[in-house]
Amino acid sequence: MDYLANKRICVTGGGGFLGQRVVNRLRESGCDNLFVVRRREYDLVRGDDVERLYREIKPQLVIHLAAVVGGIGANRDNPGRFFYENIMMGVQLMEGARHHSVEKFVQLGTVCAYPKFARVPFKEDDLWNGYPEETNAPYGLAKKALLVQAQGYRQQYGLNAIYLLPVNLYGPGDNFDPASSHVIPALIKKCVDAVEHGASSIEVWGSGSATREFLYVDDAAEGIVLATEKYNGPEPINLGSGREISIRDLATLIANETGFRGEIIWDRSKPDGQPRRALDVSRAIELLNFRAQTDFVDGLRRTIEWYRENRD
Repeated sequence: MDYLANKRICVTGGGGFLGQRVVNRLRESGCDNLFVVRRREYDLVRGDDVERLYREIKPQLVIHLAAVVGGIGANRDNPGRFFYENIMMGVQLMEGARHHSVEKFVQLGTVCAYPKFARVPFKEDDLWNGYPEETNAPYGLAKKALLVQAQGYRQQYGLNAIYLLPVNLYGPGDNFDPASSHVIPALIKKCVDAVEHGASSIEVWGSGSATREFLYVDDAAEGIVLATEKYNGPEPINLGSGREISIRDLATLIANETGFRGEIIWDRSKPDGQPRRALDVSRAIELLNFRAQTDFVDGLRRTIEWYRENRD
């Protein structure tokens, strides 16, 4: 990690769920010259704030983790906002990076960028073989456009911009707000609250037939730091666990782990989202020697415990 230890590194979204882990991992690797970008100080949607960030911080490396994101409901309710704010942050940060001679720019993409009916497991080369699932397409397309920018800037300006595609993340400190949370924290909250209130049932969106892959947040941070250190290529890299589970099985597992013994009612009037979602992680193994280390049930237990201790 000597390459990173001596660099001036800027981490956008460094105070967030994933960002805190990335910052901690960098510090563990000996990186002392770290700058955590927070929205109250720099609104990255605003071009003037992005320019001020580069003038004041003068980073050598930028790891862009900041995003406006949520579950199916939040994506459905905020398609314009999710498209605009995500694309503006990335476009302006990358443009600023090449003007200010940044050595390396790390752009986080999203599994939502993959086509709705992509072959499973999703290979990076299949990213352009169709349109994303409709409920989160604006978010996914905004992020996918930043891959085009990264590759274009590499070709024309020589900017060393890399692009990573993490699957759905989970872990302690996740977002448990029902209005914007993803499926794991949403299910944990429903089950724990139902147990506490003696509810006989919980309601879950969709049919339960959709599948998802999940990556523990600390494993994701490890993959990002490894790529920041080792990878300098133009092609995107998937970051995942290689484990696919149906939402129905996930709900049953979380109910068992939280002690909820009531009925799970599936609201089929609500969307399932993408039918299947699982990544081919062979490129990450080959190029980064990255493999997820956290057992899924262990990760869920840690997340449930964190919610019980911190929900107030």
